[in-house]
Amino acid sequence: MDKAKLIRLFILLLIVSLGAFLWNNSFHSTFQSGIGLLMGVLTLLWLVSLLIKDASIIDIFWGFGFVMIAWFYAYSNILGEMDLRAQIFLGMITIWGVRLAAFLAYRNLGNGEDYRYAQWRKDNGKDWWWLSYIRVFALQGFLLWIISAVFLPSFSIKAEMGIFEYIGIAFWAIGLFFEAVGDWQLMQFKKDKSNKGKVMNKGLWKYTRHPNYFGDSMVWWGFFIYTLSHPWGWMYVFCPIVMTLFLVKISGVAMLEVKLKKSKPKYAEYIRKTSSFIPMMPKD
Repeated sequence: MDKAKLIRLFILLLIVSLGAFLWNNSFHSTFQSGIGLLMGVLTLLWLVSLLIKDASIIDIFWGFGFVMIAWFYAYSNILGEMDLRAQIFLGMITIWGVRLAAFLAYRNLGNGEDYRYAQWRKDNGKDWWWLSYIRVFALQGFLLWIISAVFLPSFSIKAEMGIFEYIGIAFWAIGLFFEAVGDWQLMQFKKDKSNKGKVMNKGLWKYTRHPNYFGDSMVWWGFFIYTLSHPWGWMYVFCPIVMTLFLVKISGVAMLEVKLKKSKPKYAEYIRKTSSFIPMMPKD
């Protein structure tokens, strides 16, 4: 079994174990209702994808799904009497998720199915209609459910703003900057047809090959740090860990760079000079 398959197996086992743990924790009732809500909405989205023959609409839902589950958890716990701390946390999640969903909608709608899903559709033929539910919609719904568990502690207590909250906000702000600015810079680069086949190595992309993925990871570490005011908040460290692992090893950096190495002749030189994830000064 190669390294990539081992990583996928490890993460799958990790997620299943975490799901079993969370199912029986002190938030189990709200948490269990969350998976029901997500799967109901995602099943409807899957049916839409069959009608329009485009499974990549799941990407647009990803950010909005976190916003939806955050509001559900807040409503189920303390929305009626939400304090400033909880309001700020819910605002952070909403700003991040809505921006991501809006950006992906602007970028993707009208441009056909994403190459990843189009290839899976081709590889699986007539079985894709039902496989897409398991491989795309149910899987991403389960991941969203597990990762969003970090929201639960912050919506279950009332507390004053403290050091963890301010550090969490700082991480979130830095992450949102890298993610939003990185997305915008790459979009502007791609709009110029003369850049086709060239490597984007300007702006934030000079210091990291994936500023948007780095920013996404920072946002999730910010969410985790924010929740540390809860006595059991530290137990949810797996949420940013799982998100970061997927961004780096599975659906983000690893998958994208396979394509970029083949399509951009100068990408090997870019790899030699530029950090893959954490921003650093480029090598000479």
